[in-house]
Amino acid sequence: MQASSSHSNSTSTDTALLEALRRDDESAFAEIYKRYCYQLFAVAYHKLKSREIAEELVQDLFESLWNRRATHQIQQLEQYLFRALRYQIINYVKSQKLRAGYELYHCMYQPGADTNTEDLLALADLRTALEKNVHRLPEKSRQVFQLSREDHYTVTEISARLNLSEKAIEYHLTKSLRLLRTYLREFLLIITPLFLF
Repeated sequence: MQASSSHSNSTSTDTALLEALRRDDESAFAEIYKRYCYQLFAVAYHKLKSREIAEELVQDLFESLWNRRATHQIQQLEQYLFRALRYQIINYVKSQKLRAGYELYHCMYQPGADTNTEDLLALADLRTALEKNVHRLPEKSRQVFQLSREDHYTVTEISARLNLSEKAIEYHLTKSLRLLRTYLREFLLIITPLFLF
């Protein structure tokens, strides 16, 4: 690995830093990190309101930058970093929505031992409404949803079974959960206390 002086890197342009990075120059990478890490963290924190998650996304971004340094086709470093971070934030939010939908569904079918009678009745009503509204989903989204949530297939397994890409499966799951949240809005207000206590 190459090592340039930190002084020369601190005055380098982004283009020069990228060229040095492609030559495995660790000090160029350190300068890029120093130059942009706080700004990136501030954007992630502003969007997600979590220091830990913002730090994790920024670290993942820089790890990817280093690991793919020889193959990246980056023209404008600053634009690339902020665009890549935006996609990471979007992917994180999507994954959280999928997880929240799964937790709601799981709670409905396996309520905790400390769930009281009133909550059990609300869950039963919600379960009935969910089953009814699953049939309102577009055919492919319904099929993906049922394979995932009822038959407990993974995204990879559903992809192979339906001969669709994993991205398409994730799209249908996200679409299903979004539509079901719309269909079940009033019931979601009833179920909310179960997630708070």
